[in-house]
Amino acid sequence: MQCEYCQKNVACTRRQLIAHIRTHTEKPYQCEYCQKRFVRTSVLKEHIRTHTKEKPYECEYCQKRFVRRNDLKRHIITHTKEKPYECEYCQKRFNRNGSLKRHISTHTGENPYQCEYCQNSFADISQLKEHIVAGLEKPHMCI
Repeated sequence: MQCEYCQKNVACTRRQLIAHIRTHTEKPYQCEYCQKRFVRTSVLKEHIRTHTKEKPYECEYCQKRFVRRNDLKRHIITHTKEKPYECEYCQKRFNRNGSLKRHISTHTGENPYQCEYCQNSFADISQLKEHIVAGLEKPHMCI
């Protein structure tokens, strides 16, 4: 389904589309600490933990604690050495989705991150940031 506001295709159920549309029209749930507003109660609850410092998710290997369940899952991979993300081109495996995406660009040649100051483009955002910082520290043609 497509969002009428941003034309983004939202993979989904009607409920997910409605939640996405709310990001454009309303944010009914408000933080009691800072008055920031949110589309979903689950996101508000997660945000409130930044104020309360609550970290309910604990690693079974090292007892490190996390605000979000997904952060814990990503952390556990550092202990298990699991590599759940596989390259569709060469079957090389990665422990993070971002690492896989960067790797895939070596096959496709895609460089989606373009410098706003010049025509250079990069495979990942960290390369673009390094390029811009280098231009600020030692001015070059880019800046």
